[in-house]
Amino acid sequence: MCTNCKIEPDARFEELAPVLEKYAKVPGSLITILQKTQAIYGYLSLDAINYIAAVTGIAPAKIYGVATFYAQFRLQPVGKYLLMICQGTACHVNGSESIGEAVSEHLNIKDGETTEDGLFTLNYVACLGCCSLAPVMMVQTGDGDETYSELTKAKVVKIIDELRNKAQEVQ
Repeated sequence: MCTNCKIEPDARFEELAPVLEKYAKVPGSLITILQKTQAIYGYLSLDAINYIAAVTGIAPAKIYGVATFYAQFRLQPVGKYLLMICQGTACHVNGSESIGEAVSEHLNIKDGETTEDGLFTLNYVACLGCCSLAPVMMVQTGDGDETYSELTKAKVVKIIDELRNKAQEVQ
């Protein structure tokens, strides 16, 4: 556990110990700590924020403020597959709205929601930087990212069904 810290160890945050050991007393390292925390746990829970506050001495409100200011941070757990549908100009012009509707209807979730089985989370994003391939969706998993391009309603439904089947094969 953090040898420089004066708080009780918490088994829930054992994996975070090396991060806090390295960065807790380094000025300006809050974003790094939050990034590494999210990489470990998938999101920033309120308990994690409070624990980081206790270890670093940074007020929980300040940590929460940073976490909510930057779009890269999530305060809720996400599904195994994070579906990011581009809403940039090129994607919008090429039908990303109908792609989003197809995903929402097929999974019965809206932007920012996760399916009941915890498999999929839907997020609309400003731009994925793949404008010549519009409309585009990126699927983020613990194993990395995969981008799907030139989407149609049928194509996006097929992708989702393949991901669901893949997840069921693993179980």
